[in-house]
Amino acid sequence: MMATTFVSVPFKKASEVDMAKPLSKFIQATYPSGDTQAEYVRAAEELNSLRKNALGRPLDKHDSSLEILLRYYDQLCSIEPKFPFSENQLCLTFTWKDAFDKGSLFGGSVKLALASLGYEKSCVLFNVGALASQIAAEQNLENDEGLKAAAKYYQLASGVFQHIKDTVLSALNREPTMDICPDTVGTLSLIMLAQAQEVFFLKAAADKMKDAIIAKLANQAADYYGDAFKQCQYKENLPKYFYFQEVLPVLAAKHCMMQANAEYHQSVLAKQQKKFGEEIGRLQHASDSVKTVASRYDEYINVKDLSDKIARALTAAKKDNDFIYHDRVPDVKDLEPVGKATLVKSTPVSHPMSQKYTDLFAKMVPLAVQQSLSIYNQRRADLVNRLIGQMRESTNLANGVLASLNLPAAIEDVSGDSIPQSILEKSKVVAQKGGLQTIDQFMRDLPELLQRNREILDEALKILDQEEVSDHELKAKFKERWKRTPSSELYKPLRAEGANFRTTLDRAVQADQVVRERYAAHREVIALLCKPEAELNAAIPSGNPTKSLQGSEVIMLLKTLLASLNEVKKERETFENDIKSVQFDMSSRFLTALAQDGAISEEAISVTELDRLYGGHTESVQQNLKKQEELLAKIQAAHEEFSKSTQSNTDANQREEMLKKLAAGHDQFVELVANLNEGTKFYNGFTEILLKFQTKCSDIVFARKTERDELLKDLQQSIAREPSAPNIPAAPAYQIAASVGGTTPAVPTPAPRSVFPSKPQPPEHAEPSSSGVCENQPKPQPPARPPPPSVGATFPAAALAADPAPAPSASMPASVGGVGMLSQAQGPPYPSYQGYPGFYPMPMPMAYNQYAYGQYNMPYMYHPPGQPPFQTAQPPQQPQQPQQPRYPYPQQQFYQQ
Repeated sequence: MMATTFVSVPFKKASEVDMAKPLSKFIQATYPSGDTQAEYVRAAEELNSLRKNALGRPLDKHDSSLEILLRYYDQLCSIEPKFPFSENQLCLTFTWKDAFDKGSLFGGSVKLALASLGYEKSCVLFNVGALASQIAAEQNLENDEGLKAAAKYYQLASGVFQHIKDTVLSALNREPTMDICPDTVGTLSLIMLAQAQEVFFLKAAADKMKDAIIAKLANQAADYYGDAFKQCQYKENLPKYFYFQEVLPVLAAKHCMMQANAEYHQSVLAKQQKKFGEEIGRLQHASDSVKTVASRYDEYINVKDLSDKIARALTAAKKDNDFIYHDRVPDVKDLEPVGKATLVKSTPVSHPMSQKYTDLFAKMVPLAVQQSLSIYNQRRADLVNRLIGQMRESTNLANGVLASLNLPAAIEDVSGDSIPQSILEKSKVVAQKGGLQTIDQFMRDLPELLQRNREILDEALKILDQEEVSDHELKAKFKERWKRTPSSELYKPLRAEGANFRTTLDRAVQADQVVRERYAAHREVIALLCKPEAELNAAIPSGNPTKSLQGSEVIMLLKTLLASLNEVKKERETFENDIKSVQFDMSSRFLTALAQDGAISEEAISVTELDRLYGGHTESVQQNLKKQEELLAKIQAAHEEFSKSTQSNTDANQREEMLKKLAAGHDQFVELVANLNEGTKFYNGFTEILLKFQTKCSDIVFARKTERDELLKDLQQSIAREPSAPNIPAAPAYQIAASVGGTTPAVPTPAPRSVFPSKPQPPEHAEPSSSGVCENQPKPQPPARPPPPSVGATFPAAALAADPAPAPSASMPASVGGVGMLSQAQGPPYPSYQGYPGFYPMPMPMAYNQYAYGQYNMPYMYHPPGQPPFQTAQPPQQPQQPQQPRYPYPQQQFYQQ
């Protein structure tokens, strides 16, 4: 098991708060005296004691300490909707210190005090994540139990920090401290997820799983660490702790180390697939990565064991490739990317989180009370809407009757040439409210609001459609193997809800069309009301229908009746405001009923309370409506008598018709503005509902995709374990004969050491050696590499003089893990490895050997001409090997790095 380092998070520190006293005061003031009140008071005291245990003392890095924190957090979630925590009601101020700010010599660390239970929850949850990271870091990764525990706690910490990121801004009414700001906790969440992925990699390696799987796990861990490193680099408002407390270099080192592990295990897979050039290329890439860690981050991460393992594999691979396979080594950029496989996900934060959770205030707001309150609120809304609707309908009816009778304009038109006062007032009202511009603006806004709602709904349903198509395809592909509930069945409630939303939008479109038609019918009259008084007067035909009746009894009666009708309409406006302002908290009524009877008769209680609260208003509204009905009957009778007394001529009739249109235009304008305003509010409110629906669809689709990925992974593993055929076919006869004693040898003869050909090959056929120089044709620009160290008198002076090598550079980097910088180990000029008949394990010389030869540390040994190498005769059953050319060979040129 490699030595590694994991990042853990420090605690936030909280100031002491007495929660029992203010909670007890609220309970005593809200609930009746008795056993229930005493129980709630005891629960408040127990909650205060739980806070002291969770936050008032140092916590051990153990499950029991984490359980205490989780219990306290669960209690906070439970009491949040039960007590009115706010600055103007139940005020509790919580003070916390920044976890990463350790203060200075001349001042304390950063603190923040808020009267917000959401702030307390976020800070407690931060400590949950911090303790989970510390417990995970303490686990023994040498055994299976420790690995499982570490992975579990890192995923818990990741989910906790992610939850804080998503909720902290909505829970606070001001800027949070840097430790719980979204950027910080988002980075911490990613770091914890990366460490959990690394633990799964370690477990897979310990369990000796397939190298392909291990490589993907390591590559995914490297990806997570790389993302976390980038966040630390580019987020300007992260705490200095990330930069000065070894977090940033650890992330960089882990990124390189996981990349090296991924390439190493992928090289093993390449070797199994007989892709020996790819094996060497990946090992070289892995070697470069561990060298980066060793040279830059050696004080944080120890990769010596990993470096040695990669070096040994690289040396052996180069040796085999040079002597036997002669496979071309691809460049790093030409290698296929290693796949990725994630086995981790952030543990979601859900209430309750503690396994031993019991609600201390379970009886305070039971589910029955919440359901009864919901039904009661619906009954109350229906009653209020019915009363207000009746009054508005009556007002519209009265305005329509008066407009049809040209009242009050008919009895105000004395001269026959001037504008009646009522028409002037109506004109001013239309102009003050914006006239046609106001309606036109509403008309332009409504289609945009409608389109926005349709797009949100379409996108939500599209998310469901796409996932359902994917599920159907997978079901068709895997058939009975695909064992999960079909998406078409699972999404039925959501689709029914979406269909209701679609119907609602269609009805809204129809209502908008009715408004447009009414506007088109009255647009000219409304435009006329918006004109100045002179233009308006010129548009009204002249006439003198009432000059002879001024001061008559019928006109005085009509004026009195119209004044009474206006009083009735103003009275309704007062009634509407009074009805809307009625407030009563039914929770205490339902709680009392539950405490007394053990059950809630919601209908009986609600009807009784609504009659008590709105009975008087309902009676007043009915009297008002009846009074208006009587007044309208008297007005119509008086107007009939008035019509008989007026002069009847063409001009007077035209003037009266125009005045009727103007009065009706005013009423239509007021109603249109009200309707358009309500339509705008409807679309805006409906947008919020549709956004929630879209979020619901996204959440369930995300869960389905996660479930799909896990199921696919299980299916792939099960399919991979299944045999391709029940029985392996027998080998052909010629293969059996060859293996028994035929002409074809059973074991291939090892290839001799490669010799430079006399005639160079074309570049496209050149095979690069492990040193980066083509065996058949040297490249013009060989890669940088260190020179071989001097090994004393091993090389003859003549050979050195013939082809001198550059002297070793003083700036040459040191070897990592005892492996030289050369990418090809130099061996003797004949096959010499374990298992070959001529193998001779030569000892390591006492001098420093930069070019150690594999496991046995064989140096490059010079054999003078005429002296036979250490090689025995070939076995009789194999042909005699040809005499190897004697040294010196064309010596390879080494380049200084």
